[in-house]
Amino acid sequence: MKKPVKSEEELGWKDIEVGCTVSDAGNAAQYRTGDWRSTRPVWDHTRCVKCGVCYIFCPDSAIRKNEEGYFEADLFYCKGCGICAQECITACIKMVEEVEE
Repeated sequence: MKKPVKSEEELGWKDIEVGCTVSDAGNAAQYRTGDWRSTRPVWDHTRCVKCGVCYIFCPDSAIRKNEEGYFEADLFYCKGCGICAQECITACIKMVEEVEE
């Protein structure tokens, strides 16, 4: 039998049991979800038209603009789902296998 958790206790997401609710909205920013990735997106800027479709479709908001206006993945949060590559209108994004260093 599971023990009830008092609402005033503050537990991290790793401490809660299955079925519990995370009530601290926005706490995922502190977790390096990019470590789950096995592939990562790589942009060919010679083909990129800076349309931002990759940015719009990224489910994790892990794509940002660099200084030149091109988009790139924030590998701290990118999970390597490949949606950006699938939705890219110029096919300038390729998913490459993540290599351990």
